[in-house]
Amino acid sequence: MLNKEYILKKIGKGLLHVFFWFGVLLFYTYFFGVGSTNFNQTLYFSLFLMPITIATTYVSIYILIPNYLITKQYFRFSLYSLYTLIVSAYLIFVSIFFSLIFLSDFEYDKMNPISKNLLFVTTGVYLVVIIVSAFKLLKLNLKNATKTNQLEKKILETQLKLKEQELKYLKMQIHPHFLFNTLNTMYGFALKKADETPEMILKLSNLLDYILYQVDKPFVSLTEETNHIKDYIALEQLRFNDTLSVSFIAEDIIETTNIAPMLLMPFVENSFKHGVIKNGTLKIDITISCEENNLIFNIKNTSQANTNTKPGIGLENIKKRLELLYKDQYTLEITDNEATFEVLFKLDTKNVIQNV
Repeated sequence: MLNKEYILKKIGKGLLHVFFWFGVLLFYTYFFGVGSTNFNQTLYFSLFLMPITIATTYVSIYILIPNYLITKQYFRFSLYSLYTLIVSAYLIFVSIFFSLIFLSDFEYDKMNPISKNLLFVTTGVYLVVIIVSAFKLLKLNLKNATKTNQLEKKILETQLKLKEQELKYLKMQIHPHFLFNTLNTMYGFALKKADETPEMILKLSNLLDYILYQVDKPFVSLTEETNHIKDYIALEQLRFNDTLSVSFIAEDIIETTNIAPMLLMPFVENSFKHGVIKNGTLKIDITISCEENNLIFNIKNTSQANTNTKPGIGLENIKKRLELLYKDQYTLEITDNEATFEVLFKLDTKNVIQNV
């Protein structure tokens, strides 16, 4: 059932067309009345041209342009435009005979000066057709541009939602993986009833708060991430005892630098998990620094051939997250040889807040 708003819209559109064609009639009356003193003759001649002009215009704006020009069917558009031109030109020619026969009683001298000239009459008709067609073409182009923009916006929104879902999925993988390793360490100390257990529980509590709550934030400060890396190293040092040698250097840290949470932690975790004890020691060197707008993170651990060919969930997830969060803003170099496994990560932090 048609609603009131739709009906009013159609009525308004119809009235607009009526006013427009009334204006065209006034234009014809003025244009074809130049040099003539017989107003009635000019008006009748203009009225006779109106159906030709209206029909030609509507064929152009409702059939030729939307069905063939906009859809890039140029051959059909050209062919049907030619047909329309021939038919309309024939009708214009007939209108001149109408002026001669019915308005001037077969007396050529009584005809309006302009109506005697087929070129001027044709120009008057096609001028209206061209102007209206140009306006229609512009309107359709604007409409298509709006639709294209809306479609692009929907695509971007869909891509953003997919990106958010993928990031959530990656975080869901990181959480239990990281938590399992940490609780496993805790379990070992509980079995030994070690004196360091309370300290370990405190550090674990801080890490759990970071993993379960802080990680859902869009970004955290680099200082916060660095502090939790220190807590994690402290836990691992309690577990490894004398078999672990860690060098951790954090220098020139800019407090306003923000990064995605758990961005650097998986690299550290990966080194402890896949590092190899050589000569009775697992050696890990970690450096975090800021230079101008760049965050530089370097971690190296003792390794041996083929031990890091399958680096685990954490490292694989960080690669995916980096591509999602910081595409074209970072470099990641991984070097794996018989002696060491090294990661060099550089991040342009200038626009980090906007992109996290």
